[in-house]
Amino acid sequence: MPKHEPLTPKAIANRIKAKGLQKLRWYCQMCQKQCRDENGFKCHTTSESHQRQLLLFAENPYKYIDRFSKEFLDTFIELLSRRFGTKRVHANQVYQEYISDRHHLHMNATRWETLTDFVKWLGREGHCVVDYTDKGWFISYIDRDPETIRRQEALAKKEKMNLDDEERIAKFIEKQIERDKGSTKDDDDDASYSELKRDSEGEKVAFSLTEKIKEKTIPKAKPLSKLISKPSSSNNNNDEQNKQSNEAKKRKNVLDEIIEEQEKRKEKINRKDHWLAPGIIVKVITKKMSDKYYKKKGVITDIKNQYVGIVKMLDGGDVLKLDQVHLETVIPAFGKQVLILNGAYRGCEGILQSIQQDKFCATIKISSGPSRGRVVEGIAYEDFSKLHTS
Repeated sequence: MPKHEPLTPKAIANRIKAKGLQKLRWYCQMCQKQCRDENGFKCHTTSESHQRQLLLFAENPYKYIDRFSKEFLDTFIELLSRRFGTKRVHANQVYQEYISDRHHLHMNATRWETLTDFVKWLGREGHCVVDYTDKGWFISYIDRDPETIRRQEALAKKEKMNLDDEERIAKFIEKQIERDKGSTKDDDDDASYSELKRDSEGEKVAFSLTEKIKEKTIPKAKPLSKLISKPSSSNNNNDEQNKQSNEAKKRKNVLDEIIEEQEKRKEKINRKDHWLAPGIIVKVITKKMSDKYYKKKGVITDIKNQYVGIVKMLDGGDVLKLDQVHLETVIPAFGKQVLILNGAYRGCEGILQSIQQDKFCATIKISSGPSRGRVVEGIAYEDFSKLHTS
């Protein structure tokens, strides 16, 4: 039957049907041809081109199955890592997004017969963390990128150092408490106590103060010569100065405590899992796009869905669309402008003052917002980035 002429209703209907997904049983992987019905698939299987492809497959079937399996695995893992990252997600949800591409490689051409077999194989080979629930199979991608592993090790080292500092402070406080307890015990041991008894009924009980108690309770009078030689005005001045200094220290301690509580509250509110912001300079840390962009810097011009940024490369001006997992912050030279991307001062601009390499953090002087002029210490490398200046 000849083909329908273009722009006829039948031809337009056929083109609309060809755009969408068709039934899997009418798809030929060797010829990469999709048929719309059983009759079309039967005609295709009897065609000369299909017979030639079958002869090629019969010569070395394992070669084609291994190639199809590798292509299916690479595409599936790439979609999982790019779309969901290391989050726990239902396996069927990932598969539905995978097959939404009309030109995807079908699973019936691979070594795995079902999605369950494929998910179990991913768990055995260590590509994903697999667990089964009443709702089905769930998978979590295991990121083995060297840059990601390096950043995780740096964060773990930083957390360990913070814990060591906290343990050291806790031990110091315990020693102080034990020392205070020991001093109070010594004072209690100096006093001797005895039980009050009567020798006979009707006898009056008499109390007498011992010499030790008398010495403690009754202070000795100072000689008159000493009182005359040391004037009282200097002692009063010293006492007043000590009182003023103590009151100033108490005020400072109270203010510091209030500021720390406010910073903790702001840190809890402003700490998010997304950090991209327009106008900052970032570095590409993935080789999936091309080796041409690996370790190159670019500027965030726009943000999509909070986690995806439009990056304009500084070298060449190419525009890329990348997830924040494939980007990292850039630390500028001292005295340059930065933007704080996470934490208590999120969204504030500042000037880089110094860097603590052993703790993977920096000191920044805030130059915008209500906290302008404040110097903040201990801001992690991943919480700020260099600002692009035209």
